[in-house]
Parts: sequence; structure tokens; C-alpha cells
Amino acid sequence: MQFKRMFSTDAYKGTSGYLRTQKNYEILRTVLYFAISLSLFIAGWVTTGSRENLLTIVAVLGCLPACKSLVEMFMFLRYKGCNEQDAAQIAAHTDGLTGLYDMVFTSYEKNYEIHHMTICGNTLCGYTSDPKFAEQAFYKHIQDILKKDNYREVTVKIFHDLDKYLKRCEQLKDLPAQPELTGGICQTLKSVSL
Repeated sequence: MQFKRMFSTDAYKGTSGYLRTQKNYEILRTVLYFAISLSLFIAGWVTTGSRENLLTIVAVLGCLPACKSLVEMFMFLRYKGCNEQDAAQIAAHTDGLTGLYDMVFTSYEKNYEIHHMTICGNTLCGYTSDPKFAEQAFYKHIQDILKKDNYREVTVKIFHDLDKYLKRCEQLKDLPAQPELTGGICQTLKSVSL
């Protein structure tokens, strides 16, 4: 039961628990890739009695995807995502709204972890508990990305206080629904996040 929950395929990008599930997947994949390379190296050494054989070359080449997977694993290990208590509170207040959990946006200067984002038309608001979150840099970064996809007049606000964020989500329910605009912005955000 624990193994099934740990490696659940139900957590897709933007859903609650995505970072935790992806972290477990990356660890498993990295260990598997390195184990394959190591086993090929050992098999070549045992069968020929020397390290200088064709399987050694294959094992070394197998280290390339293993190292790429290792880098991805370290990227996911850096982030913890939205905790279950906050996710439950957020879910209770965002019923009927489009929301994304566990979003990590990367730029050349800084990475931005946002626990939850709510999109309603051209209004985007999010919640993070990171005290060092660089709001102004994030606003510029995300608005540049949205402008490239022709979403020019999107307002963005990130909250550090969960209660204020939940109050804003309740206010967003009163705005008129614009499913095409909301869906497009949501897809753009998913495509540029970790």
C-alpha cells in the first residue's frame, strides 16, 4: 500500500502531490539507470576477465542518461511542494476555480516555487511559504512568458499569507468565467514549470 502511494501515477503536473511523486520517480529512475550501467560493466569484466571490452563502452555510454537523470533528481529534491494541510484548506476554497499545485518556475537568475496558483480569466494569483521569494522578479519573468504566448493583460499576485490567499480565491469566484483564456494560461504555466 505504501509503495503504491509513493509511486502513484495519479499525480500529474499541477496536481497536489506532484513534486513528491516526481521526486520518488526520479530517485527510482536514477538508481535503475546507474544499476544497469554497473551491471553491464561487471558482466563484461566477469566474462572477459578485463575492463577493456565492448560492454565497458556500453556501460560508460549508459552513464550519460543516468547522469542526466541524476541532475533532474537533484532539481526535484530541492523542492518540497504544498503540505497536505494547506492543500486541504486550498481545495475547500477553490472549488470551481482552475488551480495548479506544486509549480516550480526556473529562470536564468532564480527559481520560484509556488505551492498553489489560481487562474480566473486574466487574473493569476498564487501562494508560497518561501520567505525569500522574489516577487518583483517573478512578476516580470511570468509576464514575459505570458506575453510571448499572447496573454498580454494578465495580473499576477503572489501571497505569503495563506488566509489572505484563500480570501482572494473566494473573491475570484465572483469574476466572470473565461474558460478559453483560463485554459490557455494554465497550459502555458504547465509547459514552463518543472
